[in-house]
Amino acid sequence: MSAIGPKVRELRESASLTQEDLAHEASISTSTLSRIERGNYQPRMDTLGKLAQALKVPVAELLG
Repeated sequence: MSAIGPKVRELRESASLTQEDLAHEASISTSTLSRIERGNYQPRMDTLGKLAQALKVPVAELLG
């Protein structure tokens, strides 16, 4: 499982966002976000950038 997925979920939940909310803010589909959080999809850097921006964290925080 990718370490990115659990980190995205942790940050999303701590921001009190639903998957739908975060997906909308990051301009990605809810199904893609779900796959990322489950570790079934390794997002590209542009997607990581969108997620980081929506979560108001640096990309490095998602990676480590």
